[in-house]
Amino acid sequence: MKEKISITSIASLSPLGSSQEEIWKAYQNNDHYFSLADINNAKTWVAPLAESANELVKKLRESDSKYKKLDNSVLFAMAASRMAIQQSGWTNTSEFGINMGSSRGATKLFEEYHAEYLETGISSTLSSPTTTLGNISSWVSHDLGATGPEISHSITCSTGLHSVLNGVAWLTSGMSTKFLVGASEAPLTDFTIAQMKALKIYAKASELNDDLDVERSRSYPCQALNFEKEYNTMILGEAASVACLERGVVDRALAIIEGVGFATEILKHNTSISANAVCFQKSMKMALGGINPAEVDAVIMHAPGTIKGDSSEYNAIKEVFGENMPQMTTNKWKIGHTFATSGMLNLELGVLMMQNNKMISVPFIDHKNRGGDLKKVLVNAVGFGGNAVSILVSKKE
Repeated sequence: MKEKISITSIASLSPLGSSQEEIWKAYQNNDHYFSLADINNAKTWVAPLAESANELVKKLRESDSKYKKLDNSVLFAMAASRMAIQQSGWTNTSEFGINMGSSRGATKLFEEYHAEYLETGISSTLSSPTTTLGNISSWVSHDLGATGPEISHSITCSTGLHSVLNGVAWLTSGMSTKFLVGASEAPLTDFTIAQMKALKIYAKASELNDDLDVERSRSYPCQALNFEKEYNTMILGEAASVACLERGVVDRALAIIEGVGFATEILKHNTSISANAVCFQKSMKMALGGINPAEVDAVIMHAPGTIKGDSSEYNAIKEVFGENMPQMTTNKWKIGHTFATSGMLNLELGVLMMQNNKMISVPFIDHKNRGGDLKKVLVNAVGFGGNAVSILVSKKE
């Protein structure tokens, strides 16, 4: 990277809560935040927003008549963005760019509008403007009164970290001095979950009655980072996470972005990456740049809770770090896979761990904690088809 980038605030709505204090407190316990819901006539594990986050979204929806018809994915992004801006010190300026991403976008509204069309043959007036992807950044910009560029994109599950990449590019180019980046996902809908189940990667509630590892499955239905699991255990969650980025190292920085990396693989299957995740090897090496791998204290993995997804990323980390293996963790055992937002939640976890100088580990996995200060954390995300992003963040000294 030509220049270091400061993260001056980061905010999120997730199953963990809606404030940094609430979220960090939730990370201190070994509980997961999943519940069983009746979806498509079947009990299904999901990770919905926390009550405090839902209350923020409800108040936002009721605050303006124009907001009543917006999809949850848009409202989640707006609520998280308001918090990020409030924390950042940008309240006296409107000169910042916005890049918001989503893997699925307005899923709930699209399903409702499409069902209505199939039944009546007529499309609702607002079906198009409320389901376009650009809808997210446009409404965030409107709500905040921002005057900079506004961008929306979708690059499957690495979307959130691609927003960071784009923000970094705008800042280092000199075309902007401040950028709001993030992602939002509201995927707990019938069709979205049916799609994941069709891929045979979703956790089955019926596993609770199997003889295979019964107690661990009962306690932790998503077995992310359990490399001995014999079935896939991915679970969907809903969340939005937004960060404020500024050029250079500023006094109020929460953490510093030292390196970014990205890579893709030649597709062999629509959803897969290679056994050794070549895309992750390339993205992590690019993010590290000239930094000695031994300086990295922890890697927050994408680790979706699938057999191949978890093992391939682990193999890539071994290839990159060799004898200097860092501590490894993930939050998907706790809050599930939030698609586009997952990488941003990883970034938030990395920032919180460095601020509090405490490693958050996976409770059902044996870990070798190094001890000492957490000064550098590598954050990973990858989307369908091997589209990987890695971000190296460090503690502000």
